Amino acid sequence: MNGLTISIVTEIKEVLHTARQNVARQVNAELLTAYWNIGRIIVEHEQSNKTRAEYGTQTLKDLSKTLAAEFGKGFSVSNIQFMRRFYQSYEIQQTVSVKLSWSHYCELLSISDESKRSFYEKETVNSGWSVRELKRQISTSLFERLLLSDGKTNKETVLSLAQHGIEFANPADMIKDPYVFEFLGIPENKPMMESDLEKALVQQIEKFLLELGRGFMFVGTQQRITLNNIHRYVDMVFYNKILRAYVLIELKTVKLLKITILQLLMQKHSNWCKNSVQTAADPQNLTIMGF
Repeated sequence: MNGLTISIVTEIKEVLHTARQNVARQVNAELLTAYWNIGRIIVEHEQSNKTRAEYGTQTLKDLSKTLAAEFGKGFSVSNIQFMRRFYQSYEIQQTVSVKLSWSHYCELLSISDESKRSFYEKETVNSGWSVRELKRQISTSLFERLLLSDGKTNKETVLSLAQHGIEFANPADMIKDPYVFEFLGIPENKPMMESDLEKALVQQIEKFLLELGRGFMFVGTQQRITLNNIHRYVDMVFYNKILRAYVLIELKTVKLLKITILQLLMQKHSNWCKNSVQTAADPQNLTIMGF
């Protein structure tokens, strides 16, 4: 193909990709609406029937058999139960986010605590989590880890997470305690060199970025700093585009250094950051994290 043909094909591909994405979004929105209405119909019929327990069990089985015969897969008893729960959890249809798929909502509906479910819903939308990543964040108790990151929990924190998800107002907001690196596949009691830990994290950098949270970009490893003609190295350097701040990570497989030594390291790393990579557009803030 000549240059003109390639240009035409590229433009046509963009049009088709955009069209497919729009169709997929519309189909998803219609599917969520349909499932919400199916749930509404079931709940309304249950509420109008006095023998509710017997009615519910038998009716769901009959519905599953009838709908599956005519419309195919997607109408198992368990899926119809999810539709009913979907309506019960989101009785105001406008609160349903069309940015999430039905598979996302099936995972969310497995959470009984309303504040906890709301947090994961908001954060899935904000962070663009896949269903797989949503499952992981739930299984590794992200909500609970954030609640206890400052050593205590209170109603205000729960309400804020439920209403807004994770908000980054200052560097401390992005820190979780603890972080979970189960994706490395390292046995808990196995001794490990810091260099091996760094290598393992780099190899799984995409999953590491997801665990760190929104807005992180990987800069590099073993970034050299020089102080009084002595070279030292920062284990891992990241940039958070939301906070517009560099994040320097010190990897430790033993107990963290005493606070006085950590403060010295922070000063050294801060000097390196300001002199080597920080620009006038970046705020004068920096976060040091120890793992």
